[in-house]
Amino acid sequence: MYAPLFQLLIENGFEDWIPILETQIAERLSTKAHGNFVHWQSVLAHLPVIPPEHIDLNAAAITVSTEHCSTEIQTQIKTQLKKFMPWRKGPFLIHGIYIDTEWRSDWKWDRIVPHISDLKGRTVLDVGCGSGYHCWRMVGAGAHRVWGIDPSLIAVMQYQILRHFLGPQPVCVTPQRLEDLPSRLEFFDTVFSMGVLYHRRSPIDHLLSLKSCLRPGGELVLETLIVEGDGNTTLLPAERYAQMSNVWFIPSCLTLERWLLRCGFADVRCVNINQTSTDEQRSTEWMPFSSLPQFLDAKDNNFTIEGLPAPRRAVFIARNPD
Repeated sequence: MYAPLFQLLIENGFEDWIPILETQIAERLSTKAHGNFVHWQSVLAHLPVIPPEHIDLNAAAITVSTEHCSTEIQTQIKTQLKKFMPWRKGPFLIHGIYIDTEWRSDWKWDRIVPHISDLKGRTVLDVGCGSGYHCWRMVGAGAHRVWGIDPSLIAVMQYQILRHFLGPQPVCVTPQRLEDLPSRLEFFDTVFSMGVLYHRRSPIDHLLSLKSCLRPGGELVLETLIVEGDGNTTLLPAERYAQMSNVWFIPSCLTLERWLLRCGFADVRCVNINQTSTDEQRSTEWMPFSSLPQFLDAKDNNFTIEGLPAPRRAVFIARNPD
């Protein structure tokens, strides 16, 4: 499964790191990492093998289908896929089964893609990729190779399910954190960090690590929570933000621009600001737990239940200087 990734590392002079990466993957894809791992592996092993007749990585719902999938097989697939809930990033359409994920990740992609460099032929890193929805969309946009990293084991298992049905594609998702990667990789043409920065205790270190992954001239695509304010404004929640306990620094756009410039990025620009709606993030059949509607003030959706500004997200594009 990971042979193409290892080949990519060899081609870029990082063959000495492969044994470390293999050990990390083995440790994190194990019963020591999650008690459900053996069960998930068993379910994955028993998924029906259905040669795809149609694949669409450019549709809002990433699609794989065949004309020869019976209602009985569809029911079997749906039952098995539900064992990997919650499905957070998507949507997907797998042999007629629509996985209505918590997030309409296609809306975020539609906001981003008009502003980024053409991905055709590019080698891409997606940090905090979840199940890999955006990774598949990047390949659909022509990326040569996409490596997604996410520490969530269930997200990596969901990627493996999608890979089972979609077949070989130049996408790889591993259970890594950004800090697990070698310092100064410097070979990705584009690096995406979407919905990650505000979870980092040190946002500056995160930005510097992202920069170290880019080749000279490479492009950073950063999507994160922001607040209104001047170049000195940053929100640090006292305890929780929209019920999330792992939210640290939420900057204003001007503050984030300053952070990026201080970290050595060039051509920094904010290309989109959007307040997250309860149509974009909500509970579904595939993610039946509380979601954004329950995290906002019931009387005024412009505020969280903690009385803080409701989630607004900005997309920044920046370049690693040549």
